Amino acid sequence: MDLRTDRQIELERMELVLLYLNEQDIGRLGADWNTLIKLLEDALFSIDAGDYAQPLKPYLRYKDLRNRIIAMPAYVGGSMDVAGIKWVSSFPGNVDQNLPRAHNVVILNDAATGKPEAIIHSPLLNILRTAAVSGLLLKHWLQARPGKRLKVGIIGWGPIGRRHFRMCTELFGDRIDRIFLYDLRAIDPETAVSPLGAPVTVTDNWEEAYEEADVFITCTVSDYRYVNVPPKNGRLLMDISLRDFQLDALTGIGTFIVDDWEEVCRENTDIELLHLAGRLSREQALSLTDVVCRKALLDVDGGESVFFSPMGMAVFDISVADYYRRLAQETGAGQLLE
Repeated sequence: MDLRTDRQIELERMELVLLYLNEQDIGRLGADWNTLIKLLEDALFSIDAGDYAQPLKPYLRYKDLRNRIIAMPAYVGGSMDVAGIKWVSSFPGNVDQNLPRAHNVVILNDAATGKPEAIIHSPLLNILRTAAVSGLLLKHWLQARPGKRLKVGIIGWGPIGRRHFRMCTELFGDRIDRIFLYDLRAIDPETAVSPLGAPVTVTDNWEEAYEEADVFITCTVSDYRYVNVPPKNGRLLMDISLRDFQLDALTGIGTFIVDDWEEVCRENTDIELLHLAGRLSREQALSLTDVVCRKALLDVDGGESVFFSPMGMAVFDISVADYYRRLAQETGAGQLLE
């Protein structure tokens, strides 16, 4: 005989319910860049206050060692107060088979009980987080340079490069004079139209974009370092793909910014390259918490080039995933799974 009441049975059933969001759900919910950037800034204040947990992420490799699957657990406090884990794969050779390079699943847990509350299966979630972090850094760099007009260069026209194009044009299009794009594969100009009408030049070499751009963004899956000359003064170099700059190309850069030193100074990144050559230490690099919580870019001379290299912080992924979970609950998006 089952002695439980109907209410007890219903509560137990609800304990097993998960919200499931897929790629289409995230796409329909859209990207409000200002909201996402504010969310990341709030997460950085939680980090700065020590109200977070973020273990060093392990990399799972087997057979073809270019490939990896990464576990990224985190807790972020403050008003979010959420825990979870991101399980993301990166298989660079997939692009040669017309398959996505990255696949991404996030599980969110109630911070008080550990109860799983949501599963989000969406590479777009990872792409939006990546572009939003870049938008955060670019926002603060521009705040330190009021009135500055921009030329933007983006190398790599995969999903991350395209989303950076959208972020730059939608957030800062009124300050952009021209955008330069380059990819080893042909770029269809119809996929690169600025909503605010900034002229777009598709170049046939990366050098033109590098020479012309005030903001140079790498979004490649390159397996070799190709940028071989130092930048002109006053540039912002956003090393999103992490392994594009030869050592000599980093000569003369005045300011280096990372999201998390322990994460980014490994796995053959450009930051690790500098560190192993004795040219950069943890103490010499700024962090995103310095930039956001202490306005560190206000103290950087406008003639200095700035190099930003973000490995990707799980705190950001969990924060962004939780935002979309809450947005889905408000709008009725996704599916409930038992």
